[in-house]
Amino acid sequence: MYGYEQNAYGAPPPPPGYGAPPPHGAPHQHGVPPQHGAPQHGAPQHGAPHAQPPAQHYPEPSPPSLADAVRGFATGALSPEDFQGIFHNARVYCPRGETPGFLALHNTQQPVIPMFTSLKELRAYAGKESRYFVITGAEVLDLLPTGYGFVLDMEGDHRVVFDAKAVEEMVDFAMHSMYG
Repeated sequence: MYGYEQNAYGAPPPPPGYGAPPPHGAPHQHGVPPQHGAPQHGAPQHGAPHAQPPAQHYPEPSPPSLADAVRGFATGALSPEDFQGIFHNARVYCPRGETPGFLALHNTQQPVIPMFTSLKELRAYAGKESRYFVITGAEVLDLLPTGYGFVLDMEGDHRVVFDAKAVEEMVDFAMHSMYG
């Protein structure tokens, strides 16, 4: 039209020198942002939203293991509520006999069922070739017979015993947590 081409939208192209860096020490022309190939850090592009740095993804912190929770609970460093939260989702290793179900110890004040935080702890108690099954803490509370307690890591450094009354309180706490 008037000696220069138009772009696809019918607007004239920018004047010569637009987008070229100003000479060293010269001020920028009003409305003409400097363009040196890459946007300058901290300076938004003309008409563009503020650039956000790329999000860094860090791995989610892993919850404490059941063994850590047993140690913390036994030493008083972990509250009963926090322990129960960890226990509820943790894997628990239980020795088993010829028939399905828990093995109980009856040579105590109340019958208790030995349970372990790891296969290594179970093997230290019951031997290398012992039979076992694995369930969650929530399943323990659901399946434990009435009147029975359990002991975690019986041969471990931080053994924890829950008598039948403590198990009932754990079940009540779990029910209130889940159903209000």
